[in-house]
Amino acid sequence: MISLSIAPDYLARLVVKTRGLQARAGEADPDPGSNAIDDGMVVSLQDTRADLSREEVREELQGLDDRQQAELVALMWIGRGDAEPDDWEQTIELARQLKERPTPGYLLSHPLVAEHWAEGAARLGIDLPLGG
Repeated sequence: MISLSIAPDYLARLVVKTRGLQARAGEADPDPGSNAIDDGMVVSLQDTRADLSREEVREELQGLDDRQQAELVALMWIGRGDAEPDDWEQTIELARQLKERPTPGYLLSHPLVAEHWAEGAARLGIDLPLGG
């Protein structure tokens, strides 16, 4: 049986928040000083220095304990097919052993991390309440 120390509701919220970051493009209009309606509101889906969403997710990940951070790495690996659900505990241990930099930075450097978490949860038989 899979032992996940992260509550499915919490993981679902994390997936949704991170998907919001993934949907953003790089900064394309560095000077949005004109009328937003005239600009077509292009800034709303851009990842800008003034937007703290990425930092909020990073801080949230930093607030997790070592086991939970390793679980998120293992979940990502399982979700993208680098590990198998039957090897859950071994994959968590491998994530701990291979850690070379802070886990939040590692996770957020993967553009599809939220999709991999959702897929990993599905492969582990964990139902995430993601909504419609």
